[in-house]
Amino acid sequence: MNTIIGMVLVLGVIILVHEWGHFIAARFFGVRVDVFSVGFGPRLFGMKRGATDWRVSALPLGGYVRMAGQDISDVDSGEQAPTGSPDELMSKKRWQRAVISFAGPAVNLVFPIVLLGGYYAIAGVPYAAFERKPVVVNEFSAAHSVAVNGLEAGDKVVSLNGTKNPNWEQALKMVSQTNPGGTLGVDVENSGAARHLDVPVTNDPQAHVFGYLPILPAIGEVAAGTPASHAGLQAGDVIRSVDGQKIEYWDQFVDQVRGSGGKTLQVEVGRKGQSVNLAITPKQGLGEATDKNYQIGVAPQFDSAYERVSPAGAVRAATTKTGEYVTATFGVVGKLFSGRVSVKQLQSVVGISRVAGQAVAEGAAAVISFMALISVNLGILNLLPIPILDGGHILLLSLEGLRRRDFSLRFKERFIQVGLVFLLVLFAYVMYNDVVRLLPSHS
Repeated sequence: MNTIIGMVLVLGVIILVHEWGHFIAARFFGVRVDVFSVGFGPRLFGMKRGATDWRVSALPLGGYVRMAGQDISDVDSGEQAPTGSPDELMSKKRWQRAVISFAGPAVNLVFPIVLLGGYYAIAGVPYAAFERKPVVVNEFSAAHSVAVNGLEAGDKVVSLNGTKNPNWEQALKMVSQTNPGGTLGVDVENSGAARHLDVPVTNDPQAHVFGYLPILPAIGEVAAGTPASHAGLQAGDVIRSVDGQKIEYWDQFVDQVRGSGGKTLQVEVGRKGQSVNLAITPKQGLGEATDKNYQIGVAPQFDSAYERVSPAGAVRAATTKTGEYVTATFGVVGKLFSGRVSVKQLQSVVGISRVAGQAVAEGAAAVISFMALISVNLGILNLLPIPILDGGHILLLSLEGLRRRDFSLRFKERFIQVGLVFLLVLFAYVMYNDVVRLLPSHS
């Protein structure tokens, strides 16, 4: 049931928003819209309002807006060829048609700001609860304890580069802004004794400057098809030990996995009051093909807190978060084209539906965040210059504008066919990998 609700909220709403963008732009330029469909294939039900048939169709894997007088080479143009009527799409100027194509992805990029902004205004801006706690040095890994230059477990940081009583959020920001080889001026207290230290910063992610972050080793998410999922690790599990060594912090667990060298780890977890022993074999290249770090495919479970903000503050926070999603999506697309990320790691409707169901189980915050992420993904991917996508239409219109005349119908048909075949093959391949990842025997 969670998966069905997740599909409706995530895929259904996001697709509706995308097509609404096309619809509004078309109506703005006076284009008659004959069909607004959520889904493809035969019409299941709907209603006729004005000139538009608002319908739900049989295959809920997308949607479309059919405008009067579309180019008959378009896959969703229907059987009615353009007649030259002024309310038809092909009667409009090329730049207007390009704006109509751009409007769908544009609304997908704006929608997360509205969605997240509304949620933040009501519930507050979420953050990891540990970030606002004072910095008290935790234990270090044995391999890097010497590199911290005098800091000891239990030291309370009373001043950091002149900032009095910094919290973890401030401390981590200062560390990230310090170039490798630089130092941080740290004043600490421990058992009534005060000390001043110049603590070096390195580019080694395992050299935790203030020891392990105070994040419990609880599993928040297990990615399908990864060593963790094959070994039976589950969301909600708490890591107790690895190869007999007690685990108290998340980064301590990460260090054990990264330092495994690919050796099978004997992991004890707490699950619903019971102790469960699992054998997990870390692998390289789970995130990027060139990533040499050993990983198992899990994410931590954070204890979240919420900061109440003004409506303006909610919009600012939503804009910032949306910008992070946009940057991350462009990063993944770039890595796909460069080969650093494999196409096998993409998710089809199968994977998206599974994650959407998990988000529903976690609550409103997870659902809204996932909807915002998928909306950004849909907006950016639709702008890629691939035939049949909105970006492909914009590319074709731009080329026609440069040559000051339309391409032949035969050329346009071939252009669309190439894009359709490409996307169908890609969709089938990604869905195949999605299904294989879910099989217990896959490794």
